[in-house]
Amino acid sequence: MDSQAETQTHAGEPDGFPVAAKSLLSERRLHTLKQGDMFGVFDQTGDILYGDGIADGLYFHDTRYLSGLSMSLQGTRPILLSSTVRENNVMLSVDLTNTDIEGPEGQRMIHDLLHVRRSRFLWNRVCYERVEIRNFDVEPRTAVLDIRFLADFADLFEARGSTRPRRGTMRAPEISDAEVKLSYDGLDARRRTTQLRFWPPPAELTAQHAAYRFDLPPGQRVLLHYEVECDPTEPHETQPNRRFLRGAVEARRALRLSSSRAAAIATSNEIFNEAIRRCVCDIYMLLTDKKTGPYPYAGVPWFSTAFGRDALITAMLTLWLDPEIARGVLAYLARHQAQTEDPTADAEPGKILHEVRHGEMAELGEVPFRHYYGSIDSTPLFVMLAGQYLERTGDVALMTTIWPNIERAVEWIDRYGDRDGDGFVEYGRRNKDGLINQGWKDSYDSIFHADGTLAEGPIALCEVQAYVYAARRAAATIGRRLGRTAYADRQDHLAETLRVAFNARFWIEELGTFALALDGQKKPCRVRSSNAGHILLTDIATPDRVPRLVAGLMHRSSFSGWGIRTIPEGEARYNPMAYHNGSVWPHDNALIGLGLAHHGYRDEAARLFRGMFDAAFHTDLRRLPELFCGFTRNRAEGPVRYPVACSPQAWAAATLPALIQSTLGLSFDPAEVAVHFQRPRLPDFLDQMTLYNLEVGGDKVTVRLVRVEDEVAINVVQRTQSIQVQITN
Repeated sequence: MDSQAETQTHAGEPDGFPVAAKSLLSERRLHTLKQGDMFGVFDQTGDILYGDGIADGLYFHDTRYLSGLSMSLQGTRPILLSSTVRENNVMLSVDLTNTDIEGPEGQRMIHDLLHVRRSRFLWNRVCYERVEIRNFDVEPRTAVLDIRFLADFADLFEARGSTRPRRGTMRAPEISDAEVKLSYDGLDARRRTTQLRFWPPPAELTAQHAAYRFDLPPGQRVLLHYEVECDPTEPHETQPNRRFLRGAVEARRALRLSSSRAAAIATSNEIFNEAIRRCVCDIYMLLTDKKTGPYPYAGVPWFSTAFGRDALITAMLTLWLDPEIARGVLAYLARHQAQTEDPTADAEPGKILHEVRHGEMAELGEVPFRHYYGSIDSTPLFVMLAGQYLERTGDVALMTTIWPNIERAVEWIDRYGDRDGDGFVEYGRRNKDGLINQGWKDSYDSIFHADGTLAEGPIALCEVQAYVYAARRAAATIGRRLGRTAYADRQDHLAETLRVAFNARFWIEELGTFALALDGQKKPCRVRSSNAGHILLTDIATPDRVPRLVAGLMHRSSFSGWGIRTIPEGEARYNPMAYHNGSVWPHDNALIGLGLAHHGYRDEAARLFRGMFDAAFHTDLRRLPELFCGFTRNRAEGPVRYPVACSPQAWAAATLPALIQSTLGLSFDPAEVAVHFQRPRLPDFLDQMTLYNLEVGGDKVTVRLVRVEDEVAINVVQRTQSIQVQITN
C-alpha cells in the first residue's frame, strides 16, 4: 500500500508525500463513516477539529470538502456522554449534555439538564445530520445552539502533510435564509463546492456559522436537521428533515442488500460474533459500486480509493464468503490495465493498476498517483486471483471475457517484469517521484541486507516470485478450460523452471528460510521476514523446506503472541514500532494462515486465529486496524497501537473471515456442486460455529460445526437438493 509513512526518495531525503507523524490517529478516538466516494473522520463528539496536523474532515474524491465543524450549547462545548458507530456502520450516534452555565444576570443552569443527540450518516455525496435537544429540567429552558463550519478544500495529500507552493482561489460564499454555498476554483480548472442546508432556517446564518435559539418547556424536545453536500448537481425541493429519513432508509437498505450476498457466521462466542459482524460490515462499507461491479476501497482515511494490490488480496481473503467481490475486482482492474508505456505513471503494457487518485494534486501531476502502476505484485496477483475465482465459481464466461487481459498480464511478466532475463521478476521505479519499493512493504527501508544496508535495485522479492509461479499455474488452468492447450503447457513449463531456480537462489540454509529478496547485483538479502510466509500460499517451495519455514515463522522471535511480525526480533532493522520492519499486519497473517492451511498446518493457523481474535477483543469496536506494533504480548494488555494506522482497512477486515477458512480447511468444487472441509479445526475459543448459506453454483447449504476435544463434528442444517458436503480427515 502507498502508505508513504516512512518512505524517502533518496537516502536521507524525506519523501514528498508523507503521512505526517503529527497527524496521529491514535492519540484521539476518532469515528469514521464511508459511503461510495465520500468518507468522514470525526471526533467523539461528532465535531471536525481543524488545525495543523489534524486530518479530520469530510472528504470526497480525495478533497476535504468540510475541514471544520463544531457545535456549542449555551456558548460552551457540551459534555460527551457516549458516542459510537452502530454495528452496521451506517449511523454515527453521539449523546451530549450541557455543562454548568452562568447566565448574564446570575441565572445558573447546572449540568445534565439538556440532552443532545446527534445522528449522522453519509449517502450519495451528502452528509446528513439530525440534532435532537430535550429539556429534562422541571423548568422551561432556552437552548442556544451554534454550529460553526469551515471548508478549506485541501487535497488529501495536503491533509496528510504535504505542502504546496500554490493553491487555487476561494470564491465568495453564497448565503440565503437556510443555505450556504462555499466554493473553490482549483488550479486544475475544476470548481469544488460544499453546500450546507438547514431546517428549520437558523436565526442567523453566515459563511461560518448557523445560530439557533429554542424555548423548551419541561420534558419537551426539538429537532433540527442539516446536510452537507459535495458538488451539488441540482436543487432539492424536499426539506432536509424529510431527506434525512428517506436517506437513512436507503443507506441501510443498500448495505443490507449488498452484505446479504455473503455467507453468514454465528458462533458460541458472543464477543467473536461482534468481531466477525464488524468485519463483514466493514468490508461492505468499504465496497464502492463501479460500473464493473463492487470494488473494495483500501481503507479510511488515507486510502479510500481504488488500489490494485489491496483489492486483489481483499478479494482473495473473502473469496469463500462472497465471490462477487473478486468478480468486481477482476473486471475493474482488467478495464484499467495499462495499455502503453508511461514512465511518469510507472506504466507498461499489461501492467495492473496500483492506485487511482482524483484530487487536485493528482490531476496537476503534483503527485504521480492519478493512475499509477508502481506495484510489482498487482499483475501476478491479478492472474492468481483469476485462477482462484475460477476454481471457486466455475465462471468460465468471465474468464473468456478477461482472457486477453490475462494474456497481456503474463506478457508483462515476461517482457517487463523480468528486467534482466534471469527468470525472476524485479522492480525499479521509472519515475523519480514514484515508490522506491513496490511490493506490499513499500517503505523506503523495508528491503535490506543482514547488516541493515538498504538493498539497491532492481529488486526481486521472494513472495513476488511465488505469486508469479501461482500466476503461471493459474494461466495454465484457465487456458486449458478455454482450449488454449499449447499456451497452458508453456506456462506450466515456465512455472516449473521458476520453481527450480527459486529454490536454488533464494533458500538460505543457515536461516531455514527464503531470502527476503535479491538485490540488483543478485545478492540475497539474508533476512528472515513474513514475506517468506506468503510463499506457503503456493507449491513453489520444495516439500523438505516447508517445515523449517513454518517453524521459523512460529518461533517466538517472529510470533509476537498477537501475530507474525513483518520482521522478526534479531534482524538488523527490527523495530516493533516501524511500519514494515517489526510491526504486525492482520492481512499478512491471514495470507500466511491460508498458506499454513494449504500445507496442512491447521494447528499453527489456529494459533494465528487466536492471536488475531484476541487483538480484536482489545480494539475499539472489535475492529482490527491496518497494523499494530510488534511488541511481545503481555498478559492483560492489548496490542500496542500504531499511530497512523487506518481503520477500517479492507484487508484487515477480511482477516478473521480468511482465518476461519484456513482453520476449517474450507474449499469449494463447482463441478461437483460441493463444499469441502479438510481436517477442520476450531480454535479453543469457539465450541460451535454455524455457517449459513455457503453458495456453490447457485445452490446453498448451512452447516453447524461442533468442537469435540481436538476433532470437529459437522452437521448439515439445511441445503438445496443438489449440493454436497464432503469431509476429509
